Amino acid sequence: MAQSPNDSIAVLAIAAHRDDVEQTCGGTLLKMAERGYRTAILDLTRGEMGTRGTAADRTREATEAARILRVSWRGALDIPDGRVENTWENRLMVAAVIRTLRPRVLILPYEKGRHPDHYNASKLSYEACFLAGLSKLEVPPAEEHLDIAPLDSANSKFEIQKLKISTAHRPFKIIYASLYYDVRPTFVVDITDQFDRRFEALMAYRSQYEDQQAGRGLFPARAEIRQRVETMARFYGLLAGVTYAEPFVQHEVGLVEDITALPVKSI
Repeated sequence: MAQSPNDSIAVLAIAAHRDDVEQTCGGTLLKMAERGYRTAILDLTRGEMGTRGTAADRTREATEAARILRVSWRGALDIPDGRVENTWENRLMVAAVIRTLRPRVLILPYEKGRHPDHYNASKLSYEACFLAGLSKLEVPPAEEHLDIAPLDSANSKFEIQKLKISTAHRPFKIIYASLYYDVRPTFVVDITDQFDRRFEALMAYRSQYEDQQAGRGLFPARAEIRQRVETMARFYGLLAGVTYAEPFVQHEVGLVEDITALPVKSI
């Protein structure tokens, strides 16, 4: 089993809102956790502007979803919901988390989309990665801006509270979860075995997805949600010949050592 140095986080997913990760790459995080990797989620906001529920509801629901996805750590910054901006202060807060968790792989939202928080979160986090790698840059601790989920699963032994900001660090690989935007993915991850648990994690957000009067015209009925989520996962699975998949984009050219081992049939 490969692991990041010093048992740091192997995969960190950063998203604008609590429940974004569950929708876009939750199955992938669960799959990595099942393979023995430490995974983490950083939500940039806490959900205080949501049409349904409260920030306190989101805190409880995000913690439950994290347990279902078997992540080792989950935290939320206090960037205002609906106002994710690529400021110097916000970049430093994200850089502090990156230096502490030291992920090898970073999953970001795709850089285009309908919601400004999503594409701003992408650029903000990318630039925070650059700052996190500058050895002479002093990055203040982000602890006072972090709400950390009290996870108690077997995987959740990684406690950021006990760690100091380490030396400069940049993730080796940055990939973009592209489900929120209509773009052809560079690759997809087979989540057939993880799909049901991924959906369970999404449904942990009861204040968001239970049928209710608030936001009735904006949200689909609960009975329709699984059909919608399953249709999207089946579509991306079809592209690679599997049942369910999640889409990703990478900007750099891929490297192949053995072309006879390439997956996915051409004809």
